[in-house]
Amino acid sequence: MAGLIRSWRAAAHRLKRDAYTLYFAYRDPRTPWYARALTALVVAYALSPIDLIPDFVLVLGYLDDLVIVPLGVALAIKMIPPAVIEQARNRAETELASRPRSWIGAAIIVAAWLVTATLIGLAVARRLSG
Repeated sequence: MAGLIRSWRAAAHRLKRDAYTLYFAYRDPRTPWYARALTALVVAYALSPIDLIPDFVLVLGYLDDLVIVPLGVALAIKMIPPAVIEQARNRAETELASRPRSWIGAAIIVAAWLVTATLIGLAVARRLSG
C-alpha cells in the first residue's frame, strides 16, 4: 500500500510539474499557435467544473479526469519544440522547488472550510427543524 501511495504522489508531482511546464511553454514566443491552443484547452478542461462525464457518475466521472488531462498534457508537450519544453521544465522545477510551503496558510484555509461547512450545516439543521 505504501508503494502505491508513493507512486500516486510521484505521478501527482509530475502532473503538477508538467502543468507548470505548459504554463511557461505557453508564454514562450517560440511555441506554435496550435500548441498554444491545445495547451489552453487542456488547462481550461482541467480547471473547468464541466466535464465530459460528470463527476457524480460512479468511477467514470473521475476516470475521464485521470485519462483526458494527462493525455492532453502529453500531447501538448509533444507539440511544443523540445528546446522550449526543456527550458520550461527547468523553470517549472525551479519554481516548484523554491515555492514556500506554508503549513500555517494551509491550516487557515482548512479552518475556513470547516467553519463554512459547520455554518452551512447549522443553517440546514435549523431550517429542517423549524
